[in-house]
Amino acid sequence: MTSQVSSEAEQADGALVAEQRKPAGGKDVRRLDRVIIRFAGDSGDGMQLTGDRFTSETASFGNDLSTLPNFPAEIRAPAGTLPGVSSFQLHFADHDILTPGDAPNVLVAMNPAALKANIGDVPRGAEIIVNTDEFSKRAMQKVGYDVSPLEDGSLDGYSVHPVPLTTLTVEALKDFDLSRKDAGRSKNMFALGLLSWMYHRPTEGTEKFLRTKFAKKPEIAEANIAAFRAGWNFGETTEDFAVSYEVAPAATAFPAGTYRNISGNLALSYGLIAAGRQADLPLYLGSYPITPASDILHELSKHKNFGVRTFQAEDEIAGIGAALGAAFGGSLAVTTTSGPGVALKSETIGLAVSLELPLLIVDIQRGGPSTGLPTKTEQADLLQAMYGRNGEAPVPIVAPRTPADCFDAALEAARIAVTYRTPVFLLSDGYLANGSEPWRIPDVDELPDLRVQFASGTNHTEDDGTEVFWPYKRDPQTLARPWAIPGTPGLEHRIGGIEKQDGTGNISYDPANHDFMVRTRQAKVDGIDVPDLAAEDPSGEARTLVLGWGSTYGPITAAVRRLRAAGVPIAQAHLRHLNPFPRNLGEVLGRYDKVVIPEMNLGQLATLIRAKYLVDAVSYNQVNGMPFKAEQLATALKEAIDD
Repeated sequence: MTSQVSSEAEQADGALVAEQRKPAGGKDVRRLDRVIIRFAGDSGDGMQLTGDRFTSETASFGNDLSTLPNFPAEIRAPAGTLPGVSSFQLHFADHDILTPGDAPNVLVAMNPAALKANIGDVPRGAEIIVNTDEFSKRAMQKVGYDVSPLEDGSLDGYSVHPVPLTTLTVEALKDFDLSRKDAGRSKNMFALGLLSWMYHRPTEGTEKFLRTKFAKKPEIAEANIAAFRAGWNFGETTEDFAVSYEVAPAATAFPAGTYRNISGNLALSYGLIAAGRQADLPLYLGSYPITPASDILHELSKHKNFGVRTFQAEDEIAGIGAALGAAFGGSLAVTTTSGPGVALKSETIGLAVSLELPLLIVDIQRGGPSTGLPTKTEQADLLQAMYGRNGEAPVPIVAPRTPADCFDAALEAARIAVTYRTPVFLLSDGYLANGSEPWRIPDVDELPDLRVQFASGTNHTEDDGTEVFWPYKRDPQTLARPWAIPGTPGLEHRIGGIEKQDGTGNISYDPANHDFMVRTRQAKVDGIDVPDLAAEDPSGEARTLVLGWGSTYGPITAAVRRLRAAGVPIAQAHLRHLNPFPRNLGEVLGRYDKVVIPEMNLGQLATLIRAKYLVDAVSYNQVNGMPFKAEQLATALKEAIDD
């Protein structure tokens, strides 16, 4: 069963179909419809930069793509060790794709540790480019190689290209005033040039990038460009690489528009900026740096021209406290963090629930508990977002499904926050944050109108006819209270964490009032207008529904495509809104005999679904710090259907 799903799945995702031609006087060129490349080396070898540059050129060429950066938590992990290996995987194609790919067709291994850490993922027949200069006896012993894998026959099933990358780079840079060590640092650019030749990637963008990046050190820029060109020329002239490959642009994969490559954190940052502009409010970020959310703070700090103010606080509690104060003052307020920071912010989130002020809590989830796996991905903060506060403190939850979707999810979270006067959780994760894909830049007139009306005068008449302002007098449709800017004459009112009296906002210990306020806050969240859930079931014959949320969208959709290509009927639905759930969710679940919920946790959404809808959902879980693989999911879903 596994092999059937796998082979037919490859056809569904776009098989490595090759057409071969030979240009006059040149090497053979094979046309492929997709390729998966993984660059791997020490965390100081520049693998993330190499992968990012290859990705940028691939995006400009017009391919659809998906990436998976994977790196250690340490700033400089021990050189030459397995824990210190950093990798960057890129899947690019001439058609619509959804994941970074299950297994690389090409592995670039800069040292023995990179080879050993990644060889288990490489299928037989794949190409492996190895930097032979690093395969010293000491380096191999450090990772447990008693005999060189380049000589013991263990790689006979692969197409191995031994290349002395360091030596060739140093030779290419002999005319520069650089030490051998400094020259050798450009070996990643040599490898990038070689791969750019192999896959006919543009080169102008990388050369321009290097000149910009090293503008203050032009000699370093030119050295890197020389290494990059040397790698390209090596591929063109060496006998070891007899074939190059073409992957045509994905001309039919995208609707018309202007596209750029974008990571999840960058898309989320742009979404927050757009939300501030559409709400006509200053955007305020109160944050404390934490992996993998820090990039949002870094990006937003660049955009003061759009009315963005960023505050890097001394700790997580100060960050959210400042953000909540900014919300009270009339800003679109945001705080960014990851799981450990959410725990520290929980008391202030509860205060925001009590104050009923708009506040976006952006949680870029990572492996836990505690410090856990700072640079790895997980979806294990759902129940913390749902219930991780004292008392009854309901908070809406929105989750993006792809890196580009982080832009739209940020706008949706802002819509809910300002419309219903409530804190809102935005649950992204490390996979989305660091991964990238093409994004169609929207026209401004496509963006929602998020403008709000601040309270401007009295809103209640006392029994004696006196006109007064009640800070907790609610909109009858949304149950939102007025948003009154402090300092507005006549709108003075008390805030704080002690229970409020309905309407007046005065301190109240009355049991009946507390019961009413608790139920009202819950009713406000329950009444949030969210779109109905759409279930995709092309055959109309599926008896099994696979339900997902967040970043599992890509692997689930790829797996579902594989099963359908093999003739297996299966339905799919994906949740963006996790609190409140779409109103038709129960009806959708009731259409199917079986519901399978894949999650990168131990079954948190499944727990909520079972509790609320009394559905015996089948939970399929993974908590290894990596996203699901499509073939793995396809196999699990087929087993669930056949069970």
